[in-house]
Amino acid sequence: MSIIATVKSKKVVDYKKQRQREKNITIITFTCIPLVLLILFSFIPLGSMFYYGLTSWNGTAPNKEFVGFQNYVTIFTKPEYFEVFKVSIYYFVGSFVQLALALYFATILTSGVRYQNLFKGFLFFPYLINGVAIGFIFLYCLKQGGTLDIILTKIGLGSLIQKWLGNAKIINYSMAGVSIWRYMGNNLIMFIGAIQSISDEIYEAAELDGASRWQQFKYIIMPSIKRIVQLNLLLAINGALAVFEIPYVMLQGANGSKTFVIQTIETAFQFKKVGLGSAMGIVLLMIVVVIAIIQNVFFKEEEAEMYD
Repeated sequence: MSIIATVKSKKVVDYKKQRQREKNITIITFTCIPLVLLILFSFIPLGSMFYYGLTSWNGTAPNKEFVGFQNYVTIFTKPEYFEVFKVSIYYFVGSFVQLALALYFATILTSGVRYQNLFKGFLFFPYLINGVAIGFIFLYCLKQGGTLDIILTKIGLGSLIQKWLGNAKIINYSMAGVSIWRYMGNNLIMFIGAIQSISDEIYEAAELDGASRWQQFKYIIMPSIKRIVQLNLLLAINGALAVFEIPYVMLQGANGSKTFVIQTIETAFQFKKVGLGSAMGIVLLMIVVVIAIIQNVFFKEEEAEMYD
């Protein structure tokens, strides 16, 4: 009997070792594949772009003349390269409006209103549309005599009609408005998912204590979805700095709507200054990284104060 028990015990041990080997192989395989893809399509191109940013390469010449940090000096000393960041301010402000609207609608649509799934679909649908298609839709909507002007005329508000795409003073408000309409649905779904993860027992306890809707939002919802708000805020800020599709498709960056990304692409491919364009890409990356670090430190300090 002892021999049989020993054999069975050995088989169990061998089986466990085999299972552990299979588990390790699975873990290593599923870790290596995305790591290789990340290195191949992110880190290597990033390293190449940093190298190109130190040269005066035009994109076609076989030789790349090394110029050091001269491209970066050009970016920060010539206004035409860096001043386009002013356009990002409109999208930056618009991102806060977008987040506020998404959080407002998410709070309403998780409070048990009728037809909430229908409204979720309506609000999320713009995010599913391709950015190029959205650019063409709003190009015809906002042009002089377009859909918006016709609607305003029909409802008796013809006096509000402006040159939405022709007036440099309001063109970026129009572009930011289009971006809000497009991306709000994504923030909405993330907020709804976070709010629905809050236990119903917490709401029931708050109602028993006589908490109003505003108090429930302030003391239950906001602290519970703080991480999602932080994530959406970071994505919104990054998006505001890297706007490209909508202003490029609608106006090719004309009439004061040119963003830093459009300026970068024009510099690299239209004016054949790939080295300078690569340096501009690195500058944008560093700005995004710095903003992410500052935001992360700020939220950590807030959490530390909250738990002290």
